[in-house]
Amino acid sequence: MDKRLFEEVVEFAIEKEQQAVDDYTEASKAVQRPHMRDMLLEFAAQEEAHKRKLMGIDREAVEETSIVNIPDLKIADYSDSVELTPDMDYQDLLTVAMKREEKAHNLYSTLASNSSEPVLKQLFEMLAQEEAKHKLALEKEYDEHVLTEN
Repeated sequence: MDKRLFEEVVEFAIEKEQQAVDDYTEASKAVQRPHMRDMLLEFAAQEEAHKRKLMGIDREAVEETSIVNIPDLKIADYSDSVELTPDMDYQDLLTVAMKREEKAHNLYSTLASNSSEPVLKQLFEMLAQEEAKHKLALEKEYDEHVLTEN
């Protein structure tokens, strides 16, 4: 496999993570509730950590990564899409984040299924797995703090 192609895919993933960092950071400046601001900044920090992880990844690390099936609570599947707004509530914030992770997971899963290059397929599967982990954590939070309260 062409080394440059691998690097381009990693750069693409890094750009996606940076976009998420920027979006969450910008949203944190707009929200009115301090706890929402803190949560958005935490989401931005998580995306930044994922970006840093990608910046240090190489082909060997991808080849050594085992792909495991991450459970899907499917809460995001049944949630309506919402926009980041200054007056959003906790439920909306979690929904936005779940939907973002779901979208990223679907993108990487599709790219993996369409890739004929084994290392790229593994890289996309690894990226999809990371997004699925994030989505699961958010869905658990939603289940514990939104669904149980309703």
